[in-house]
Amino acid sequence: MIKLTELPADAGICLKPEHFDAIPSKVDGHLWFEVHAENYLMQGGPRLAKLQEVAQRFPLSIHGVGASLGGPNPLNPEHLKRLARLVNSVPTAAFSEHIAWSGADGNYMGNLMPTPITTQSLLRTAENIDQLQNAIQRPILIENPANYLNFKSDMSEAEFMMSLVNKTGCGILLDVNNLFISANNTGIDPQQYIGNLEATAIGEIHVAGHSVDPIEKDLLIDSHDSDVSNAVWALLNDALSHIGPCPVLIERDANLPPFAELLAERNIARELIQSSKVVSYE
Repeated sequence: MIKLTELPADAGICLKPEHFDAIPSKVDGHLWFEVHAENYLMQGGPRLAKLQEVAQRFPLSIHGVGASLGGPNPLNPEHLKRLARLVNSVPTAAFSEHIAWSGADGNYMGNLMPTPITTQSLLRTAENIDQLQNAIQRPILIENPANYLNFKSDMSEAEFMMSLVNKTGCGILLDVNNLFISANNTGIDPQQYIGNLEATAIGEIHVAGHSVDPIEKDLLIDSHDSDVSNAVWALLNDALSHIGPCPVLIERDANLPPFAELLAERNIARELIQSSKVVSYE
């Protein structure tokens, strides 16, 4: 039986094609990489071949952004076939997806829209998670969103996530940057949120940079275009104190720095992982 994740309890980096040739031959610890699934759904070609080459050297996490798990409709069967083909063609240590919806009735919006935190939505999202897990023949990790508004809900988001874990056997990708943004924008208590998640359910953590909305100065945006802030590093440390040693990813999707700078941020995460005291999940 495949575990929630086969990633090492070390820090990884979100890998972009611009950095394929910048990966050093030797790095400290057990470096791993994560890529967005939708960038590699083609059949063949140099980009996929390069990813397969990287995956022979380093553990690889595949992160989906377009399945629309929290949407009102069943998942797109053609998209599921392409995801399954990717997972079968590239050694995959973990697979994750967002709890969000990005399409309805055959229309794709190209964005991650908030999933209603309701009992009805819980049942539909659980069905979609089951559908995806059956398609790729492995459990997935589901990621908490970055929230910008308060919506009426039937339960807390952490309770929603844990209910999905219990219903489907999936795990959680705890995005600490998203949690920090949600806390700022909607007033939730991030410590309480983390405490309401079972440590054994968390298979991966994300950290990233964020930005201030240029108009609404009190609003934070999940932009992934800057260094991880000191406040997010502090929240990561709090999360690791609850979870124990766990794979932590440095996300960067815009304003890409040299690969050496991403390695330097990765080393900060490594130090926090190594100093966490709780026994790791199994």
